[in-house]
Amino acid sequence: MSTAIIGRKVGMTRWNLEDGRNIPVTVIAAGPCAVTQIKTIENDGYAAIQIAYEDVKPRSISMSVIGHDSKAGSTPKRVHREVRLKDDAAAAAFTLGQSIDVGAFEKIKFVDVIGTSKGKGFTGVMKAYRFKGLCASHGTERKHRSPGSIGSHGTDRGHGAKIKKGKKMPGRTGAERVTSRSLDVVSIDTEKNLIIVKGAVPGANSGVVFVRSSIRLFKPKARLQAKA
Repeated sequence: MSTAIIGRKVGMTRWNLEDGRNIPVTVIAAGPCAVTQIKTIENDGYAAIQIAYEDVKPRSISMSVIGHDSKAGSTPKRVHREVRLKDDAAAAAFTLGQSIDVGAFEKIKFVDVIGTSKGKGFTGVMKAYRFKGLCASHGTERKHRSPGSIGSHGTDRGHGAKIKKGKKMPGRTGAERVTSRSLDVVSIDTEKNLIIVKGAVPGANSGVVFVRSSIRLFKPKARLQAKA
């Protein structure tokens, strides 16, 4: 089963390791989260639990969410996420209203962090995809940052002259779901509900992130996790 929790990105700083190395880390304020729903294969077709994070005033949330959380004996929560489980036996280990905190990650060495990347707005191809741009020689007039010709992508004989899907063109950039995989867990502070991971995680400071135990590890990290 994947151990999971919801939190907010606090920011980045530096961390001194015991061997003298100084590494960049991200501080995440995670949990506590409440279990607000338990799904089973018999009733729902699959096994899962729903966890909720961060209290919210009843006037700022819908009545349906208030009623849903109250059934679990929980106050209204702002963020809800579902965690899939292997079978009903794994779901039976949880109870409605149960609290999940960062202590669940004490034996976890690597985590995946999922968040929403920073939105860049409408951008051109040079900023979005690092295109080279056109030449700055004679004959190029106010077109230096254009993507160039797309005509060759519109001649798909027998299927109409449509631009092929996936063509890199100007458009909205960022504000997408991004997963940073297999980040090292540097430290856990159960008193302050903090998880400190090596490297950067998606999104801006104070953004909501979903932290889970890594589900895909290369062999060296898999061996380290097995020893934990």
